Amino acid sequence: MHRPIIKLVADFGPLLVFFIIYFNNENDLKVAIPPFIIATIVSLLVIYFLEKRIPMVPLTGGIIITLFGGLTLYFDNKVFFYMKPTIINILFAGILFFGKYFSKKPLLKIFFQAAMDLENEGWKKLNDRWILFFIFVAVLNEIVWRTQSEIFWVNFKVWGLLPISFIFAASQITLINKYKIKK
Repeated sequence: MHRPIIKLVADFGPLLVFFIIYFNNENDLKVAIPPFIIATIVSLLVIYFLEKRIPMVPLTGGIIITLFGGLTLYFDNKVFFYMKPTIINILFAGILFFGKYFSKKPLLKIFFQAAMDLENEGWKKLNDRWILFFIFVAVLNEIVWRTQSEIFWVNFKVWGLLPISFIFAASQITLINKYKIKK
């Protein structure tokens, strides 16, 4: 297998495992969460094996998945798992906000400077947009899990949040191109 394919499977495999087990076991979160946690840990190990490090975003996600999945099982309370996307997104928004206002540096620049070289104004705008996006997704998750059925929420988590995130990321290409430093 090629490295990008393995990385793609490591990134999205745990979510696929969760989705398949959830829907093949009478929509039971308690049955789907343990394999999801195990698949997440395995994917982090695969990423570490490939890159000799685990990037902050998958590591943070893995810790929160394990923590909130474990709390859901231990306390037999699904609310912990429903709130996981909210907490992850608020955490990411908070980290970017902290970098902007307290370190006076957009943290996106630190995280992604190796991938792209933008003018400082571009990094600031991109950072602000991601802060707002993470807050939007956190609020959206809260609205969905509090007003819809569990099955709807699971489908939203898998088939709604991912496309929304991809569309948002793709919509930033014009900003990135506008502020890209030409060498």
